[in-house]
Amino acid sequence: MDLIPRKFYLDDIFDDLLVNERSNIARCDIYEKDNKYHIEMDIPGYKKEDIKIKFENNYLNISAQKNSEEDNKDKKYIRRERNYSKFERSIYLGDADENNIEAEYKDGILNIIISKKEENSSKKYIEVK
Repeated sequence: MDLIPRKFYLDDIFDDLLVNERSNIARCDIYEKDNKYHIEMDIPGYKKEDIKIKFENNYLNISAQKNSEEDNKDKKYIRRERNYSKFERSIYLGDADENNIEAEYKDGILNIIISKKEENSSKKYIEVK
C-alpha cells in the first residue's frame, strides 16, 4: 500500500535529473586479447548512421546523436523524454594502430577491435657521463 502518491512534490525534478545524467553515459568494457584492444559499448536506441568514431592523437573518440523530430499530430504527449539524445566518450589508447580499426554495431552493442602497434624491439642504452 502506497501512503504517498507516486508524483509527490519534487519527484518530476529528480526523475528529470536522473534521466539526463544516465543518457550521457555509454557503458563499455575494454579488454586486450591477441595483441588487440576490444571495446564493447552499450548504446541502445541508435542507428549505425548516428554513430561517429574518430581516432586522433592516440584517443578513440566515440559519439552518437539522434534527434527524433516526428510530427505526430494525432498524439498528445504528456511527457516526452525520447526525442533527443547525445553522448561522447574518449578512450586513450597509446599504442593503437590507427590504420587497423574495425567497428560493428549490432543489437545496441558497438564492438570495436583495434590492433596494437608492433613494439620496437631495438633498445638503445645511453651512457651516463
